[in-house]
Parts: sequence; structure tokens; C-alpha cells
Amino acid sequence: MRGELIRLRTLEPGDAEAMWRWANDPEVVRWMDEGYTRSLDQARRRLAELPQNAYGNVLFGVEVLRDGALIGAVRLRDAEPELGIAELDIYLGEKDYWGRGFGTDTMRTICRYGFDRMRLHKITLTVVTENEAAHHIYKKVGFVDEGRLRQVFRRDGRWYDMYTMGLLEGELLLGE
Repeated sequence: MRGELIRLRTLEPGDAEAMWRWANDPEVVRWMDEGYTRSLDQARRRLAELPQNAYGNVLFGVEVLRDGALIGAVRLRDAEPELGIAELDIYLGEKDYWGRGFGTDTMRTICRYGFDRMRLHKITLTVVTENEAAHHIYKKVGFVDEGRLRQVFRRDGRWYDMYTMGLLEGELLLGE
């Protein structure tokens, strides 16, 4: 699936080094639940053992059309055909590409995939309230705030709130 700036592609075992590097960059994972640290070898094994993409969970690498650089990953998870709802996770690890439209294009592309290919009715996500850049992108593509979860994310000894956001089929905003 292609956007204007990126394409979504299957992750390969060779992508493990980039993903491991991003997971160990405090600036990249600032507002993410990064889990426990892994060695590069563990990251390689995890990527090699990923289940095949299926309706309930699709995971793609985000690759720049212009130069083929892998800059992140995006996933629709916990989808059930009976409900037509999935949760979205996005992860842009290459900081040189931040603030240049790649996140917005990735969001539009994965949402189109979810609505067109998976026949979803709704896509949801959560975002830490202090992550203003991500919140701005999500609103820009059409997501709306649906609620606020109080003190559910801990970072640097402090608790943060998170917004829950949703996008219904037909609400995706295309273009700038």
C-alpha cells in the first residue's frame, strides 16, 4: 500500500537492527510503552518469529518512497470481523524524518488500508496528552478525542493522562 511519501511493506529479519536502535533511543520511545529492553539478538529472533499478517493483527514497515529508507512501523491490532474495530499503533524511529509529513502520510495510508482492505468501521488509538505532535497529526487526519484516561502512563517518576481517539469509516481527512 502506497501513500504520497511512503509505502507499507512487510517487515523482514534484516529490519531488526533499525528497530532495536529505535527502541533504545530515549527520544524515540519517550511517549511509548517500550516494555523491557532486549538485546539485538533477541530483537532479531522476535522479528523472525513474527506471525504472518492476518485480519486480527497486521504489522508493516514504513518505507520512504524516494530513497527506500525504513523509518518506522505501523500496526492495526485486535481487529475482529464481528466488530469491525481495530487499534492503531505507529512508531516512526528515524528522527531525520520527523516533522516532514511522513507521520501524517503513514496515518492516512494505514487508515485507508484498514477501511478499504480490512473493511473496518472504526480505528481507535491512545496517545499521551503531553505528546502534542502526535495528537496534532491524529486530529489532522480526522481522529476525534473520545475520552481521557487519567494517570495511566508513567514516565520519569510522573503519571500522565492519555486521550482515547477514534476515526469512523468515511471520516478520514485526505490532503493538507
